[in-house]
Amino acid sequence: MRLKNVNLKTLSLSAITVVILNGCQLAPEQAKLVLPVPDAYASDTGQATVTSLKWQQFFSDEKLQTLIAQSIKHNKDMQIAVLNVQRVRGLYQIEDSALYPSLDFNGAGTRQRLPADLSSGNNPTISSQYSATVGITSYELDIWGKVRNQSTQALQNLYSTELSQYSTQVSLVAELANAWLNYATDQQLLALAQETLSSQQESLSLTQKSFDLGAASKITLEQLRSTVATAKVDIATYKRLLKRDKNALDLLVGKPVANNLLPSESLHSLLSLPSVPVGLPSDLLTQRPDIKAAEHLLLAANANIGIAKAAFYPSISLTANAGSASSELSGLFDSGSGTWNFVPSVSLPIFNMGRNQARLDVAKADQEIALVTYQQKIQQAFREVADALADTEGYQEQLTALDMLLQSRQSTFDLSQARYDNGADSYLQVLDAQRTWYSAQQQHIVGQQALLASQISLYKVVGGGWNQHLN
Repeated sequence: MRLKNVNLKTLSLSAITVVILNGCQLAPEQAKLVLPVPDAYASDTGQATVTSLKWQQFFSDEKLQTLIAQSIKHNKDMQIAVLNVQRVRGLYQIEDSALYPSLDFNGAGTRQRLPADLSSGNNPTISSQYSATVGITSYELDIWGKVRNQSTQALQNLYSTELSQYSTQVSLVAELANAWLNYATDQQLLALAQETLSSQQESLSLTQKSFDLGAASKITLEQLRSTVATAKVDIATYKRLLKRDKNALDLLVGKPVANNLLPSESLHSLLSLPSVPVGLPSDLLTQRPDIKAAEHLLLAANANIGIAKAAFYPSISLTANAGSASSELSGLFDSGSGTWNFVPSVSLPIFNMGRNQARLDVAKADQEIALVTYQQKIQQAFREVADALADTEGYQEQLTALDMLLQSRQSTFDLSQARYDNGADSYLQVLDAQRTWYSAQQQHIVGQQALLASQISLYKVVGGGWNQHLN
């Protein structure tokens, strides 16, 4: 019977030890969240899955790859994002270290002289004291999980910051690709305007001579001057835009971009993005780094509730040290010089004008805000992906129509030129056909840019990549 009592006492002591070591968990568990969006986008042509594809698989041009690599290294936003991660990682290590007792070594020595009128023997006295101790300074027993929740909150903040860094990188890559695309577009529009100006100036020179000889009308001459002036206006515009595009590239890269890294090919060969997935399932949005970051902030808010609840319960802290003390330095570590000190302390909140309850209310409100923010980001992301898919599909159809329009306008110009050469039409017909052909070429270049920009946008809004597979 005594053995049973001993076992029960031992069991009770073990249970108490487990409770003290593991503590109570006051933070609420986060229930599985239901996405506030449809299960899939409106399409039945296929599905795609988000993966951790590298940006090199989306942007294969060597010049653009070089610029992206430079921007990730030198862009100031990226540098700030990296430094933020380092800072938050340090904050997590600070909070996590509180889970373990810290050992400190302290060595001290004092030597004191007392004058005769203060000493007991009416003679001056000199006293010495030396000590060397190793101890624990104010270690809080984590009975209610406060310290663990502080560590958890810091860890979730670290995860969120790391994901925000990746989100910054995805946005930077997309923004740089768009800036590079803008430069290429304005470069092609400038080349088209310069080619048109050269052709029109030749026609103007010939028409001026014909007009001087009385073989051309004044209206034909003025129409040509108008087309020449229009081309000059376009050239000035695109030269200005190219300078702004270069400034944008310099800012995004974080340093001046070398001329040999600027785009020099046609738009259709600049980017080789994977085929655009239509019918992306909505659960891919949970892979977006900004959404995952918001999810970790929600978990951090849950841990903060546990911290606020723990303030209602008593906290127990331990301070202890052990070592040696002696009046002589030579005898500091002699036998019998050992010393120890053990100071447990308990703090129990009694009355604080509702401060702890107010902190708990704030923590719960912060958790609700984090939850609604998380749901809001999902809805916003769903719309962004749906818009990008709609833009890509629409711009593809638009570019197909622009191909037909360009061919039609070019045929019209060729026919007008042939009829003028045969004397069947006036030169005004040729000028009108050439003007509409020039406009169609501009629209086609801009249409190519819009399609590529929508694909870059899709790369960004799905979180940096996708793989497609047919049903």
